[in-house]
Amino acid sequence: MKPSVLPYLKLFLLFAFAGVATTHVHDQDVLASLRELPLDGHFSFHDVSTAARDFGNLSTFMPAAVLHPGSVDDIATTVRHIFLRGEHSMLTVAARGHGHSLRGQCQAAGGIVIKMESLPTAKMKVHSGASPYVDASGGELWINVLHETFKYGLAPKSWTDYLHLTIGGTLSNAGVSGQTFRHGPQISNVKELEIVTGRGDIVTCSSEQNSDLFHAALGGLGQFGIITRARIALEPAPKMVRWIRVLYSDFTSFTEDQEMLISTETSFDYIEGFVIINRTGILNNWRSSFNPQDPEWSSQFESDGRVLFCLEMTKNYNPEEADNMEQEVNNLLYLLRYIPPSLFHTDVTYIEFLDRVHSSEVKLRAKGMWEVPHPWLNIMIPKSSIHTFGKEVFGKILKDSNNGPILLYPVNKFRWDNRTSVVIPDEEIFYLVGFLSSAPSSSGPHSVEHTLNLNNQILEFSDKAGIGVKQYLPNYNTEQDWKAHFEARWATFLRRKNAYDPLAILAPGQGIFQKASLPLSS
Repeated sequence: MKPSVLPYLKLFLLFAFAGVATTHVHDQDVLASLRELPLDGHFSFHDVSTAARDFGNLSTFMPAAVLHPGSVDDIATTVRHIFLRGEHSMLTVAARGHGHSLRGQCQAAGGIVIKMESLPTAKMKVHSGASPYVDASGGELWINVLHETFKYGLAPKSWTDYLHLTIGGTLSNAGVSGQTFRHGPQISNVKELEIVTGRGDIVTCSSEQNSDLFHAALGGLGQFGIITRARIALEPAPKMVRWIRVLYSDFTSFTEDQEMLISTETSFDYIEGFVIINRTGILNNWRSSFNPQDPEWSSQFESDGRVLFCLEMTKNYNPEEADNMEQEVNNLLYLLRYIPPSLFHTDVTYIEFLDRVHSSEVKLRAKGMWEVPHPWLNIMIPKSSIHTFGKEVFGKILKDSNNGPILLYPVNKFRWDNRTSVVIPDEEIFYLVGFLSSAPSSSGPHSVEHTLNLNNQILEFSDKAGIGVKQYLPNYNTEQDWKAHFEARWATFLRRKNAYDPLAILAPGQGIFQKASLPLSS
């Protein structure tokens, strides 16, 4: 990662001119031929600017066309049409879900963006029984899956913190949140996929059928196929949630308590940690929606000038189980070493808790603060390195409050399937760390360039100190960096690319493969 936005500007100009000004003459012929394809949906060739942006607001790559698919066949027909033009066509295809990527990963400079949310969503099919599941479109939002499955008293096991994302989008990465320690990421809870490969084939796959493609696509960054349907494992859904927040001043106690909680059989149902740097009035901010355990004691708590660590936990329950829930929560809290006056809790419905970030989104949109640059950095750190990392990053590099949450919580490696494409640290417990910054101003302490510089300092320190960092939602600029990311798994990743997308048509925004460099080599 570079310490300036200048390289990204240069990259943008390179792609913009390559994609618009100097598109290969054969590609112009292909684009013209797209109008003749027998489709249930349609192409847009002029109103395509929305598909050139994403949540990160750091990259703008204009596509040549946007496909609004009327069926899965439309996606297969389009990809196959480009594939049959061979390696001389430079056209690429990107599947765009809710556009929540950070660095243009859902964009295709001078290529075709598929608007997955336009894919008609056949009625979701919820199957109850001993091993319940739901079949849903790859373009369906997780919040809609939650509402539909909840009608049957069921819900998916693993979530992301924000539910207004598409199934295909999160499954192409991993899908992580506070339930990951118990159920693994979302990709560990998939029974079956329907995928359109880079050859334009529609393939149904699972761990038993076409298993190589199945595992390749899960966490595969869109490199092997477009997920058009997923079969998601379900579990009985609780009606209510006890939502708890406590504070720590000691990093060691904070991390050890989290590690203990994710390793015990009877624990909370959701566990996430946050780092809070020089934030005043923390508990006062909580009072609008949380209740202090001891109002008088908590009113005397002072947080100024300290780095604090928040542990956020939930316990699921149904109303008739409230007494048992209270006892279980108290037993667990007794084991923790938090600052006593900082204990706050509230009771909300299960859906309200899972969709909690959306309420913040509504407020930010009203203030014009949602569609700003988001120079996020998401990394995974081995347990053995977390204290070295924390001492440097939270003690020295980040000297002031971050303009956005800093997440830090551990997960269990055995909940992750090593056959998928996701790369994780090689330790039994590792930490998910997210610096979720917003950069609403063009200059000043929260500018894009300032935040990118901080991100770069964090990565440079981690590299020099041998922290063993792996990026989540990875972003690299060179093939050498990608090889270093995948390490020994690069050969498998490359083999799968050659098998399922040999012309490197799919997901060009990831920057892993370039069509001009074919045939791919190790």
